[in-house]
Amino acid sequence: MTQADGGTARPRPEALFDALGAEYEKAFAGSEAHHASLEWLLGRLAPGSSVLDVGSGTGRPTAEVLAAAGHDVLGIDVSPVMVELASRQVPGARFTLADVRELRLDDGSFDAVTVYFSLLQMTRDEQEELVGRLARAVRPGGAAVLATVPVDVDDVPHAFMGHPVRVSSFAADGFAELARRTGLRIVEERSVLFTPAHPDGEPEPHLYLHCVRD
Repeated sequence: MTQADGGTARPRPEALFDALGAEYEKAFAGSEAHHASLEWLLGRLAPGSSVLDVGSGTGRPTAEVLAAAGHDVLGIDVSPVMVELASRQVPGARFTLADVRELRLDDGSFDAVTVYFSLLQMTRDEQEELVGRLARAVRPGGAAVLATVPVDVDDVPHAFMGHPVRVSSFAADGFAELARRTGLRIVEERSVLFTPAHPDGEPEPHLYLHCVRD
């Protein structure tokens, strides 16, 4: 796909995840590290906490686990297919079709925010700006979970589950420093190697930062 001027069009995240649909859940929802991360978060939340799940996908496992524990979950995703799947699969949570980069977020409006692997198709500048806004959206003392693939790349082409994407990320130290710059204190950091359950899946490093807003 090319633009009219002959340049290469940047793949749209919504197009990728519309195409993947439930296939994405099958590939990633079984991650033990992801479930352990949710257990950490559940241990910090008071009953009935409000949680913003950024890049909520099919709603599983994040929104499903949190909603089943009695929390008020709002999922945001840019993919209409994912929002439809999540709304059907996790009726105990709410899901909204939106680009979180353009969404108004009031300071201190959530008890916790989760960002599981939803930054990778944003530029580094967009990631830093968004994490800053998300950190401010968490009430003082609230929790934030950030998860990414910690590789030092900036807008590089990549094949993800057979689909072309462009990826930006930070090495582990750089991503942790980004979190600290936004006012988050890292309580726990976990690195694992995970292979998606997909024919095109390859081992990839996953970094989980469990944080609180001071």
